[in-house]
Amino acid sequence: MLRGHKGDSKAVRKQSNVPRPSVDPRSTARLPCSPVAPPSSLAARLPRSRLLDLLDAASRTRIAVIGDAMVDVYVRGDVDRISPEAPVPVLRVRGRRHALGGAGNVAQNIRALGSGCDLVAAVGSDPGGTHLRGMLDAIGAGHTSLVEVARPTTTKTRIVAGSQQVVRVDDEDDTDLDGPDVARLLDAVKAAIDAADALVLEDYNKGVLVPDVIASAISRARARRIPIVVDPKFRNFFSYRGATIFKPNRREFESALGAALNLDHPETLPSTFDRLGVEYLLLTLGERGMMLISANGAVESVPAFAREVFDVVGAGDTVTAYLAAILAAGGSAAEAAIAANFAAGVEVGKAGAATVSPDEVIAAYDAHDLVPSNL
Repeated sequence: MLRGHKGDSKAVRKQSNVPRPSVDPRSTARLPCSPVAPPSSLAARLPRSRLLDLLDAASRTRIAVIGDAMVDVYVRGDVDRISPEAPVPVLRVRGRRHALGGAGNVAQNIRALGSGCDLVAAVGSDPGGTHLRGMLDAIGAGHTSLVEVARPTTTKTRIVAGSQQVVRVDDEDDTDLDGPDVARLLDAVKAAIDAADALVLEDYNKGVLVPDVIASAISRARARRIPIVVDPKFRNFFSYRGATIFKPNRREFESALGAALNLDHPETLPSTFDRLGVEYLLLTLGERGMMLISANGAVESVPAFAREVFDVVGAGDTVTAYLAAILAAGGSAAEAAIAANFAAGVEVGKAGAATVSPDEVIAAYDAHDLVPSNL
């Protein structure tokens, strides 16, 4: 029986005694990385008992999430006529739903694991900010680490007719924060990391993860010897030196490098580590699963485990949350990638951005008998 924590995340205190790698935080060298395990069956790579132990230990950790939180709004209805004012459909609204998006979705996936979470993000003094605070309170994450700024809370409204999205409306200001706003972010970053077992940097290019915030967060996490998981976007792609796992998707990776990725010849990928300065590069490849590349040159693939793909929205956030939690629990990068890929396989079978529980991950594990292949 997996154990989880309910209620206020303050009840989830930092209880793990996970050994941290010894490193001089003043050094610019990369943290030492463990070699990737040799090819073997999935059960040998991550035995069920080991997965259970890691998920249980993850429920007693606390994760700091720093990045761009947003509110996802779904307006659903029916279309049965065209507007007489313009050649556009008229939606008769049948329902409206608010959900956590971006770094907020990472936070709610962390809470679904039973882990504690501090979300450091910028919100406006507006209805979007009120909704975001309320949703964080509802999942027991709290909102004390949010920083209020003079801009709208990033809100993405999706208009859905039947099962078809008609249009998306984005209300946001994605310029980089600066001045006093960054100073208040840095104070919140320091407090969150000091209470954390792992750090997530979740970048959606909405202005929170500016260079000063990135550098300060990574420096403090390295000084505390806690793992760092980065979900990057293009703007600051090469600013995360010192991260444990750097997790772009294929499109983001190719855009940043200005070159196409040849998955049939991944042996050239380790050369990118000189530019990135990270321990592990984890490429998410959609239906092809993931590719984990370590700084020592080992390249390993993890196949996709989804039985049915309904909606890929939010799958990357689920992967990020599971990576951080498993690393915080003492798992290796390879173990974290396998567990996260099972979680993603569950998430894409759900509508919209959704959370995945440890029990669902175990059920997905039990339903598959796959063999990751070394490339």
